[in-house]
Amino acid sequence: MSDYILEMKGIVKEFPGVKALDNVNFKVKRGEIHCLVGENGAGKSTLMKVLSGVYPHGTYSGDIIYNGEVQNFKRIADSEEKGIVIIYQELALIPELSLYENIYFGHEIVKGKAIDWNETIVKGAEMLQKVGLKADPSMKVKDLGVGNQQLVEIAKALSKDVKLLILDEPTASLNEDDSQNLLNLMRELKAQGVTCIMISHKLREITAIADTITVLRDGSTVCSMAADEYYGEAEIIKHMVGREMNDIYPKREKKEFGAKALELKNWTVYDPSLGREILHNVNINVRKGEIVGLQGLMGAGRTELALSIFGNTPNYKITSGGLFMNGEEVHFKHPKEAIDKGLAYVSEDRKGNGLILMQDIRYNTTIANLQALVNGLAINENEEINVANRYKDSINIKAPSIEQKVGNLSGGNQQKVQIAKWMFAEPKVLILDEPTRGIDVGAKFEIYSLMNKLVAEGMSIIMISSELPEVLGMSDRLYVMSEGTITGELSIEEATEEKVMAMAIKS
Repeated sequence: MSDYILEMKGIVKEFPGVKALDNVNFKVKRGEIHCLVGENGAGKSTLMKVLSGVYPHGTYSGDIIYNGEVQNFKRIADSEEKGIVIIYQELALIPELSLYENIYFGHEIVKGKAIDWNETIVKGAEMLQKVGLKADPSMKVKDLGVGNQQLVEIAKALSKDVKLLILDEPTASLNEDDSQNLLNLMRELKAQGVTCIMISHKLREITAIADTITVLRDGSTVCSMAADEYYGEAEIIKHMVGREMNDIYPKREKKEFGAKALELKNWTVYDPSLGREILHNVNINVRKGEIVGLQGLMGAGRTELALSIFGNTPNYKITSGGLFMNGEEVHFKHPKEAIDKGLAYVSEDRKGNGLILMQDIRYNTTIANLQALVNGLAINENEEINVANRYKDSINIKAPSIEQKVGNLSGGNQQKVQIAKWMFAEPKVLILDEPTRGIDVGAKFEIYSLMNKLVAEGMSIIMISSELPEVLGMSDRLYVMSEGTITGELSIEEATEEKVMAMAIKS
């Protein structure tokens, strides 16, 4: 049998006006962990959708050779029958169903003409044990954290007798501990003979786990490198973006900070849905022209803090403390009031809360500040077009035109549209919640450069990020949160990963 479990030869996939894959060649050795990397829009997910049958045979050209045989997958079920299973970044689980129901959903264990629930529960428990998840199979998926939901997805894949497991950005929404647990599980699956393909933008994880790395750029294969052939993140980045990138975090030439643009004093917040306080006596501030990082483990309260500042009062009750902007105490009962005062919030969930995916770039860019485009009783459409084109060009949104639907853009370009929306609102203080989650290193660099440009022009930025190197690389000062409280404040000169993590686990 061939050393290669998979060979994809000369794959070409076109969409109207776009050649997404251009003669891609991709080979995966049996029993290895193979990482597929590239910028957003490079063709990684498209290639895996071709492999798994999402894009059926006949809609692309080229050959898929699996276990030495040419395959013509017409649907996902065809590839799964061969042991090829793909897990997407957006998990395909049903929150209200139990773990065992989710594991066998779509390929139920049948006895006669009915589902054998007893056998389903027993087998479901076995699959959970294989992935190391100690949980009652009858509990609902919605009661698990994101990291454990990811394990349920893998248990579901194992239940299909997986031979080739594809994971698309598996750690994008996970904290450090859950990410490490998932990487350890991948190593265990490798030891059991399962071949893994992982798409990821997290270069530290890639260099830690990959046996082979293949780089795609602009829909074409750039290179494949065995683990002993590449020399660290800088080389991978060079292949991904097609140029040297000496510093992932661009430096500002000059740092000048003004007065406090925003300040919280003894900020305490109660969540009625949970029946408890979620934030306790929080004291933070950000000065004009400053980037302040907000770090902490998942569940520390960072997003809740941002939402409570932004006027999310239907869900949160401010029980004590004050919010000050430019020295004036303010009270926001609705996000519109916050926007009117010069505060903007870029959501961590760009698809769910930040953008309207079925609408185009023009619509999404201007929606937060339509009042600025009103001429009499109607929106000035010509001015709206000018505004959207200006932002598309100034922050390099890669799309054929502003009429492109946002749902069809890559993650990095979607994030740029979300930032453009708030830039048009002309905020004085911008809260960025996980601004580079799920986007490639080239798009990250562009967003970091944009952040530097905005603060150089006098804006203040609060950046929430789960990626500690990002916080250390971009912040002028940072706060650390744990269990709804601020456990430390550090200047960037004194901040280290060890100090930040020690503060993050305080209780």
